[in-house]
Amino acid sequence: MSDQPLAGRTVIDLTTALAGPYATLLLAGLGATVIKVENPATGGDSSRNNAPYVGGDGLSMARQAPDDMSVSMLARGRNKLSVTLNLKDPRAHRVFADLVRDADILVENYSPGVTGRLGIDYDAVRTLNPRLVYTSISGFGSQGGPGSGKAMDSIIQALSGVMLTAGEPDEGPVRFGLPVGDMLAPLFAVIGTLSALMQADQTGEGQHVDVSMLGALTSLVACEPFDAFAQVGMPQRTGAMVPRLAPFGILPTADGHLALSAPTDAFAHGVLRAIGRPDLVDDGRFHSRDQRVRHADEIHALIREWTRVRPTAEILDAFTAEGVPAAEVRDPREAVRDPLVRAREEVVPVTHPKHGVVPGLTTTGVPIRFSAAHVALDQPAPGLGEHNDAVYRERLGYSADDVARLAAESVI
Repeated sequence: MSDQPLAGRTVIDLTTALAGPYATLLLAGLGATVIKVENPATGGDSSRNNAPYVGGDGLSMARQAPDDMSVSMLARGRNKLSVTLNLKDPRAHRVFADLVRDADILVENYSPGVTGRLGIDYDAVRTLNPRLVYTSISGFGSQGGPGSGKAMDSIIQALSGVMLTAGEPDEGPVRFGLPVGDMLAPLFAVIGTLSALMQADQTGEGQHVDVSMLGALTSLVACEPFDAFAQVGMPQRTGAMVPRLAPFGILPTADGHLALSAPTDAFAHGVLRAIGRPDLVDDGRFHSRDQRVRHADEIHALIREWTRVRPTAEILDAFTAEGVPAAEVRDPREAVRDPLVRAREEVVPVTHPKHGVVPGLTTTGVPIRFSAAHVALDQPAPGLGEHNDAVYRERLGYSADDVARLAAESVI
């Protein structure tokens, strides 16, 4: 028995790059056995060739030694078993069938149509294992999308509308700094996969879970009623400040910037007291939320003039004393070193399988805490095909001669 939520579950991972591998990384962190299937003819997952690399001499922009591994793979490959299999080779079909026959989940992020051409689409796989949950992550869904149908994060951000939700009204589109399109779809994919797995446990029947990057991101854009804002004359893009929630936004300080979130009467009145203007609490312009929205520029100007000449720490002390939600704006390097997220293992050190912990580098953990279960990403990323013997011989029962022959024929 194991105290990991997905212990005993097997995932066949046919993903590459970021969106798919992040989904299977989460499943691995929750305790599933994730068998990462990589094409030996192409050097495996494309992330293996993303600079920078980590080796015995530290970080470099080019691979210096055979055991150098990209930071991307060190992060995304953890807790996974790597096997090689060239799915374009017809001789690989029997091996693939053996892999999926007793699996619980398969995750793929091929472009639409590719799995059909390879003979590994859901209709084909369900005949091998009717209980299998088959999860597809793609740019536009299983039916394909506009133009070339190729989905990169920036393309998804552009089509979703999110690029025109931030920035000043007269500026061009703003690309979200994180690859949010690539990273949001896997979250919905994991939710869908685990839901389908629960249903399969009840019915004995698996199903196809189909998640699109565009749909996932656009669904979040739709959570904000931008069409309603337009109809009532509210601006869609307001820059650093958000007038409809005043006082709310990013303010300059003498030594940086500060985020302020005070849309309620209690919080807003606390802000006015903190900046030394308790006389304005009952001012007709600022007493209620609707009034503050009408006079957003005025209240924001008052607060800005007070914050811009004071250090961040002093401002935070004043706001905290009044119970006002506020925080310093950190840079990413500082943020990932927060002792709280480190203690909760939501951010963890990067570990090389040969050279150990890499000084100064951090990566994502599993940002979920359970009261009666253990989750972790504590096994280093594997080398390409590192687990061929463990999976093909020990798990599937192939002989040493079988494995040697498949390798000699470039099937694995």
